[in-house]
Amino acid sequence: MVNEEHGAPGHRHPHPPEDPSGHPRIGFVGAGRVGCALGAAFRDAGWPVTAVASRDPARSARFEALVPGALAVPSVAAIADAVDLVFVTVPDDAIADVAADLRLYAGQAAVHTSGALDASVLESARAAGTQLGSFHPMVAFADQAAAVRALRGATIALEGDEELVALLGQLATDIGAQPVRLPPTGKTAYHAAAVLAGGGVIGLLDGVAEVARGAGLDEAGALAIYVPLIRQALDNAQAMGIAGALTGPYVRGDVGTVRNHLAAMSRLAPDALEMYRATALRELQLALARGAIDEEQAAPLRALLEAR
Repeated sequence: MVNEEHGAPGHRHPHPPEDPSGHPRIGFVGAGRVGCALGAAFRDAGWPVTAVASRDPARSARFEALVPGALAVPSVAAIADAVDLVFVTVPDDAIADVAADLRLYAGQAAVHTSGALDASVLESARAAGTQLGSFHPMVAFADQAAAVRALRGATIALEGDEELVALLGQLATDIGAQPVRLPPTGKTAYHAAAVLAGGGVIGLLDGVAEVARGAGLDEAGALAIYVPLIRQALDNAQAMGIAGALTGPYVRGDVGTVRNHLAAMSRLAPDALEMYRATALRELQLALARGAIDEEQAAPLRALLEAR
């Protein structure tokens, strides 16, 4: 990234020469949990983080405290005068508005951290010689310190302009993460899978707890019993593949057990019944694909699960 003219005639990048680290200077628009965690992680990895822009002065001050060397700038437009690479870490619905206010110079780049959107949402910030991308850490940012720790070993999905994606891959590696490149058309599917993997598992666990109440277990008791089983299932899936890790009545073709499950849940946990049916039909297809049962064994199970 070099200091060149902006797309507008006579408009030149005013900031000083390259950082001694050899890395581009990074600035953040947005100083919430994501911005603060990434800013701290980037600085710890030796990448210069020099500026932050936020509508909330208290958040800007917190960012400056967490990321020494970063200074608050008065506006989104002003941040381009201080950095080479802009990270937009605001809620998804605000990214396009930020891009409209962000005036990049040639040789600069802008990146957002949304999991659901591709780099095109930043298109209004593009000028001649600029680059756009996205950098999505597969990390839960509910807790600041935990998020910074979790970045080491986390997956970071990258997409956008090729040269920029290569730079972002280096940045991801330097903070201890694992970069994965996505095609722009794959971003929405990637994010939907992430929602299933994160919130979806919590939703499933809530269903487990509801069913367990029928056995006289409170939430703490259900978590103590079933979370270790979930962990074991995840370990098995990583070691053996998804189909190979499947256990339970669907790999045995056990119609009587499934009939009893549905009857008990209808009485004791009706709100979790549709979740059970949906996941069970997936399990049944896996059992068939694995060859654990044949279609003759699967048919009565499918009929039970699809009956209303």
